[in-house]
Amino acid sequence: MLMLNRGCARCLRLRHSGEPSHKLHGRLLQGITCKYGIAAGVVDSSREFRTDSSIPDSDSVLPSQVQVVIAGAGTVANSVAYHLVQNGWNDVLVLEQGRVGGGTSHFGSGTLGLFKPIAHRNIIMYSLKLYRQLHEMGFDIGMKECGSVNLAQTKDRMIALKRRIAYNVPTGLHCELLGKEELKKLHPYLHVADLEGAVWVPEDAVADSSAICHALAKLAKQGGVRYKEDCRIEEVFTENGAVKSLTTAQGNIVCEYFINCAGMWARELGLRCNPPVRIPAYPAEHFYAVTPSLVPELSSHLPCVRDFDSHSYARQWQGGLMVGWFEREAKPAFGKEGKVPVKDWHRHLKDDPQHWRPLWERAKHRLPILREMGDPTIYNSPDNFTPDGRWILGESPEVKNYFVAVGMSGNPLQGAGGIGKAVAEWMMKGEPAQELLPFNVQRFLDLHNNKQYLQQRIKEVVGRHYAILYPHQCEYKYARKLRCSPLYSVLEEQGAVFGIKMAYERPLYFDSTYRRGNKKPEMPPGSFYKPKFFDFMKEEFHACREGVGIIDMSSFSKIEIKSSRSEVVNYLQQLCSNDANIPVGTIAHTGMQNERGGYENDCMLVRQMDNSFFMVSPTSQQTRIYQWMSRHLPADRSVGLNDVTSKYTVINIVGPKATELLSELSNSDINLSPFTHKKVNVGYASDVMVMAFTHTGEPGYCLYIPSEYALHVYARLMATGKDYGVRNVGVLTQRFMRIERFIPFWAEELSPHVTPYEAGNGYSVKLDKEYFIGKYALQHQKEQGVRKRLVLFVLGGQLDPNKDVWPWGGEPLYRDDRYVGTVTSAGYGFATDKLICLGFIGLPGHRHECDDRGPITTEFIMDPNARYEVDIAGRRFPAKPHVHPLSAPALNKVNKKYTPTPVLTCGSDILL
Repeated sequence: MLMLNRGCARCLRLRHSGEPSHKLHGRLLQGITCKYGIAAGVVDSSREFRTDSSIPDSDSVLPSQVQVVIAGAGTVANSVAYHLVQNGWNDVLVLEQGRVGGGTSHFGSGTLGLFKPIAHRNIIMYSLKLYRQLHEMGFDIGMKECGSVNLAQTKDRMIALKRRIAYNVPTGLHCELLGKEELKKLHPYLHVADLEGAVWVPEDAVADSSAICHALAKLAKQGGVRYKEDCRIEEVFTENGAVKSLTTAQGNIVCEYFINCAGMWARELGLRCNPPVRIPAYPAEHFYAVTPSLVPELSSHLPCVRDFDSHSYARQWQGGLMVGWFEREAKPAFGKEGKVPVKDWHRHLKDDPQHWRPLWERAKHRLPILREMGDPTIYNSPDNFTPDGRWILGESPEVKNYFVAVGMSGNPLQGAGGIGKAVAEWMMKGEPAQELLPFNVQRFLDLHNNKQYLQQRIKEVVGRHYAILYPHQCEYKYARKLRCSPLYSVLEEQGAVFGIKMAYERPLYFDSTYRRGNKKPEMPPGSFYKPKFFDFMKEEFHACREGVGIIDMSSFSKIEIKSSRSEVVNYLQQLCSNDANIPVGTIAHTGMQNERGGYENDCMLVRQMDNSFFMVSPTSQQTRIYQWMSRHLPADRSVGLNDVTSKYTVINIVGPKATELLSELSNSDINLSPFTHKKVNVGYASDVMVMAFTHTGEPGYCLYIPSEYALHVYARLMATGKDYGVRNVGVLTQRFMRIERFIPFWAEELSPHVTPYEAGNGYSVKLDKEYFIGKYALQHQKEQGVRKRLVLFVLGGQLDPNKDVWPWGGEPLYRDDRYVGTVTSAGYGFATDKLICLGFIGLPGHRHECDDRGPITTEFIMDPNARYEVDIAGRRFPAKPHVHPLSAPALNKVNKKYTPTPVLTCGSDILL
């Protein structure tokens, strides 16, 4: 929103004129200002980016003991310190190896953009609020709410922008779709002839990164935080798995909490902990150009420009322009060795005209005025990027009370305010106060911290910030083929197209037209419409429905939980909301909850012996849940955990003929009751765990195969299975099948802020148990009712899956024209031949967990007079709600009589 002067009659007339904000902003550009010459709250360009000179004095004496030590004194670190002080924690010491704000916070684009996915936007929105407060307090931080225009050069980009508008508008962000003429009025210097359109976000702003860094440091120091400059941390020590102390060249410090906000140096600092803490963030070169000022100077109301398809951004800068890039392929900073210098780091960076000049030429095409502004000054200002381009926040899995806030991805200012608040609250409360799962440091493994891996991965991570990320169709090309199932090469020869999760190569789908010797199939160009590989997925579904589908599910996390006596049962009973004291040979589907009743894990618990359990969890949970369970182990070490993810290859055998196929390959009775298991021989392989469940909702089994037997078992399944209609199946088909069967999944439907009753998993909660974590919260919720509920929607009628944009997740849900929720996952229902969605809905106007509007009931959801719609890229389509799984169409009972076919396993074509 524009910051107009309430004391000026002309400003008041503009405010109440009813004009769309982009038109109002255009009139301001044409010279309509208040009697003071500028709109109130906007800094005069002559004073732009003047840093407050009152830098906190460095303490001369290093204390021997403090409660909290923060490493680094950049914007993020100072924000954490400030928010700790605001909450009464002032026994805080900030250690900086150089000067306050001397790292990547020394300079930045200063752009503050809200047109983001919701999890990011919530953090940035608080940052904006905080910086406004600093401005109102009198700090000269260059704050200007100039808005931004987000450009689309292609039709697909326009769809991407419309999808983003669809979920941002009902959740509180003002943004408008613009045509070329409206865009030209907002930003007269843009070349618009080749654009499809743009989105105007009036609340976006710019500010001085360095000034905010120092303002937060000053406020933190006023609140009692001590600063020590020129003090490098040499090592962090632990005791009983928690932070204990650290050593510097100037002395040792005992502390309770340690927060690594060391920016480009964070990874190396993490390795200087005993035991090492992995922080997979690595600096990439980030180029931007600054032009001389024009006479007269460019208006300070000029909106920021994000020209995604040219990988560039631009903003007004001291009467001229700044242009920066998130290029398609970036360069790791500081050469191949990648050692970030401690002192004078900026002198180790080189200008690279061959790299930035083509980018500059494209910028001149979009902003022809650049040709009139003389030669720019080019800067190389690196910043930390992470393997997936998201911030790294939270408590490390290796060391208790060791927190991390790094990986700002080219714009430290944007998230710093909100990140400082989130990390400070997390540390004080012992758990996140808001949804931070996408940014949790525990989403990584050791391999992600490998320097060579990071140097390769960040080359493309930079460009993905501005790329169109088609859902499930934009895989990384660098740092691949790292974690592979033993079946990888065989599946590749069967036409598999792979994607990765937790760096694990997983077959997404199989190209059935591929023939050995031809070029390996690749993912086709992405689409928001029906995927180009849809027909392959349909074939895979029919194999699962009528014959046998074979899915490699080896990436799932697997943990053995054992004790010498019965301690393991007591341990799991406290962690699990379902009954863990199940008979040997059976399986329980259970959640592990936090004190609020939200999910910390969603797993299958297999009881192998009286004192031994085997747990299967989602792929992305491998680090996180192991850490969470470790923190809850008995102090007497009577229970042990063992991560055996790589020990087993997992083959999911799905379909009505799965039992017949498996029976032929084994000399054991395979006709198991649901949710039971046994060890059997398959072919010549022994000790194969057969579990009577699938991850698709279809009949079948999961085989947990000792990895040395995997190729043999797969070969026998495929060879013998020919007469059963066997076919390889990818995880994308499996995904669509689980959505259609109303199976919620981790990190999409299930998270620490979602309970079993909200997700429709109340059947798995046993409140009659003596105690488990979250019991009282769930008991209260069951009595009072839930305020949001997971619902299955079937889209039909006007939506044509062959012509219209598909829902992919994130779409807003409307009930009688009122926003009630958001789609969490979506796909195609092969059994129903319709597009389907899962999404949480609440009462209209529901926004927060603390909202007291009352519970949502089944009667409200299923009211036959209610009209539900899903907004897909700006078009609403009718949707029919369901609170229970759909009744599956009758399976095809026609089954030809099977005649065994002799197979020569050792010469099988499968293994060639």
